[in-house]
Amino acid sequence: MTARKTTAAAASPGASRPAELSLPWFWPVDAALRLTQRNLDFLSQAAKITRPPPPGWATPNTVRLDLPTMFLREFGTAAAGRVPVLIDAPYAGHSATIADYGKGQSLVETMLANGIPHVLVTDWKTAEQEMRYFSIDTYLAELNAAIDDLGGVVHLVGLCQGGWLSAMLASRFPRKVRSLVLAGAPIDTDAGDGPIKQMAHDMPLKSYRDMVRLGRGLMPGRFMLAGWKNMHPAEHYVEKYVRLYQNLADRNYLDRTEAFAAWYENPLNLPGVYYLQAIEQIFKENRFAKGEFVGLGRRLALKDVTCPLYLLAGAEDDITTSEQVFAAEGLVGTPRKRIEKALVPGGHIGLFMGRKTLSETWPGIVRWIAAQDGAAP
Repeated sequence: MTARKTTAAAASPGASRPAELSLPWFWPVDAALRLTQRNLDFLSQAAKITRPPPPGWATPNTVRLDLPTMFLREFGTAAAGRVPVLIDAPYAGHSATIADYGKGQSLVETMLANGIPHVLVTDWKTAEQEMRYFSIDTYLAELNAAIDDLGGVVHLVGLCQGGWLSAMLASRFPRKVRSLVLAGAPIDTDAGDGPIKQMAHDMPLKSYRDMVRLGRGLMPGRFMLAGWKNMHPAEHYVEKYVRLYQNLADRNYLDRTEAFAAWYENPLNLPGVYYLQAIEQIFKENRFAKGEFVGLGRRLALKDVTCPLYLLAGAEDDITTSEQVFAAEGLVGTPRKRIEKALVPGGHIGLFMGRKTLSETWPGIVRWIAAQDGAAP
């Protein structure tokens, strides 16, 4: 396949946002336990608003692969003797550009600047009608195909929901993952006592199924966006406009606001089968952590993950609590001496695009990744 060059202009740097602005894709409404057909019809209509242009990529890249589920984006160039780094971005209702958000707020930029010559990102596509039956197996299979195209071995970096998919890949094909970084990744969804865990068990599965039915087999991004906003109505319908009015003369503030809106106001649709499977089997039943999830024909066990492992969590992250991330240490087969952990200040999306974490924590993670190039699989 011929690579297509993209030269999207760098997005304006965005300010760090509170964790609640990145609530996960499986909490689509405020009154979750009182969903009705009327509620869903209202959300569908209310969310049909004018949106800003979609976000761009901050760093020039090429599309190495165009697969049904994703564009595999390539940054930098391959180097002899170096294993490529594949960032598995969240497939959670928002664009994968969170991994390359803007100058000074880009994980891709941080990796390239700290000695990783070849970085790739899974740019997951919004689901169209023909994708409604795609399952977790579909995404595992195409992630595996991307790794094969890169030579069959990668350093895998899983962000948020991309973390459990990456851990599944490392469990199913352990020799293909030289090292694994899990950042804000919910591996044991029963761990800790965060609000997301409680909501996962409280909201009936029928409510999720009703939304997918209304989306004709998809979980529409517009439903999720309206629901996220309704969970914090004062922030989205009052306070942000007050701040905007107060900063009309601040061009830098306006640029940051526009950049964030481009990312936040352009949600992705998700395949209904994938979405409901993740809700029921990962977040309600916690099958992966229990060794009961079946992926690509085999029961997956975290103990089959034996590569060097780095776990990164946010101290104020109420989307993926640190307990859900760090629980992986006791579930994987990697020896304890080959596991590194870091708990950093801040919330969820700050783990991937916060200036402080990118400048102070990720350079050390990048050096750790590079040191694993010669490690035996």
